[in-house]
Amino acid sequence: MKSFVLGKTRGGLTIPAHSFGNRGPRVLLLGGVHGDEPEGVALAMELWGKYAGIFPHRLQLILIPVLNRDGLLARSRGNGAGVDLNRNLPTKDWKPTAPTPRYHPGRAPNSESENLALTALIESFRPVFIISFHSFHRYMVNVNGDCRREAELISEITGYPVYEDMGYPTPGSLGTYAGQERDIPTITYELKKGAKLGPLLPLHIKAVDACLQLIGRTRSS
Repeated sequence: MKSFVLGKTRGGLTIPAHSFGNRGPRVLLLGGVHGDEPEGVALAMELWGKYAGIFPHRLQLILIPVLNRDGLLARSRGNGAGVDLNRNLPTKDWKPTAPTPRYHPGRAPNSESENLALTALIESFRPVFIISFHSFHRYMVNVNGDCRREAELISEITGYPVYEDMGYPTPGSLGTYAGQERDIPTITYELKKGAKLGPLLPLHIKAVDACLQLIGRTRSS
């Protein structure tokens, strides 16, 4: 494992990232885009701890456990400026307005330091697959791009349904930015919000491991 600083949050905190493996397809795992979704952060942190001990996959993997550290500390969806990082990415459908302040898209696309660091990483690392961990009362495996096979495997293990649509507009989202506009298969992994972490984490670690094993076997770098 090699650790590095991806960048800084709007509030000036560093954003730690960790890389594993040196051969095979390039994969990005991302947690903590929204600070009020601790289940996704917990899963990313558990994966970090597990892979720091032994990394079993034929992959080049980068794991960012918490992108939005300011939001996590404040228990808020938005970052230190109140911007929803998953509505701020520079997509063709980005909009300067939102239905409520909760989804504040920022003053301009990619205006936030967290997303500037994330998009720079995607451009330089060039992952062939992205999984972003979130949580939602309507738990699901949301797919953007060619990732149905991996999503169905996660569904088989967890019982989570697979959807191609969140059920509402998501301008400026990672799924659109990477999965739809850059042909990088992207799974938005919505864990059950409010679920007890004791039984939740082992099941989803198993699902993520199976998904990564499949990617290592079937995807080219």
